[in-house]
Amino acid sequence: MSEGILLAKVARGTLLPERDRLDRLRSALPQIEAALAGETDPVALQATLACLLWETLVQANWCGFYRRIDDEMLAVGPYQGGMGCLRIAFSRGVCGACARTGETQLVPDVQTFPGHIACDDATRSELVIPVRAGGRLRAVLDLDSPLTGGFSAGEARLLEGLVDRVFGRALDW
Repeated sequence: MSEGILLAKVARGTLLPERDRLDRLRSALPQIEAALAGETDPVALQATLACLLWETLVQANWCGFYRRIDDEMLAVGPYQGGMGCLRIAFSRGVCGACARTGETQLVPDVQTFPGHIACDDATRSELVIPVRAGGRLRAVLDLDSPLTGGFSAGEARLLEGLVDRVFGRALDW
């Protein structure tokens, strides 16, 4: 599926109403899963998923993965968007909180999040989802938006399900 996914074109940086964002994501999910079907390499999955979510989530200014490289350290993985932080300790930022707790972090306004790391000063909201395989945290999916309230609990639930389905079968961790 080299052409990406079929969705209506929307300008990057647009914050669609939540209902429209959920409809767009629901429409994209079967296409994303079809593109990833049969793949088990985590880097290939991360790179392709970052690309396809970038196409889907037009409110995002960064979409990608931080990989667990040590007991308490993440390193940047495949992503779309501007320069990301190269390494994030579990003790720092929204990604670190997700890695440390193993729980999704939905932050409507990062300026109110204690210890937020400003990898991109334009980011105003963030959604970070833990990626588990073999019963262990392997990475986090990090989504940033330059818009306050850029992501919703509904988007978080849909993306948690996608991440579980995609990475639950990854074999080469």
